[in-house]
Amino acid sequence: MEHTHTAAGHENAHSDSATKSIWRTFWILLCITMVEVGLAFLHLETGFPSRVFLNAIFVGLTVLKAFYIVAEFMHLGQEIKNLILTILIPLLLFVWFIVAFLYEGDSWKNMRKDLKPGTPQEAPKAPSKEEGHGHY
Repeated sequence: MEHTHTAAGHENAHSDSATKSIWRTFWILLCITMVEVGLAFLHLETGFPSRVFLNAIFVGLTVLKAFYIVAEFMHLGQEIKNLILTILIPLLLFVWFIVAFLYEGDSWKNMRKDLKPGTPQEAPKAPSKEEGHGHY
């Protein structure tokens, strides 16, 4: 009888630990999100930080939140290093492929108008006599 009571107590302690972990995760993610929202309002009101720097901060904080969520809810925080690397390296390659394809697509979009058949090529302008090359 006493053994059953101990098992129930252990289950309750595990449940409390899981609940505390979920609440801790909630508060950490909430704080990071509040920092993001605060920075957005600061930028709207004052123009500081610059748009590019603000976007870099947002991307960094979003990646931080994503890694924290993966570590907590997929339980990768307690796993061995090799398993984590097995998941992270393909994920990073996938992100790199997306960035590379977006960059290449944007480049192709910008060059497409120049490569279209029938598009007249603009001749370079001849220098005017007033530019002079030292002659008046």
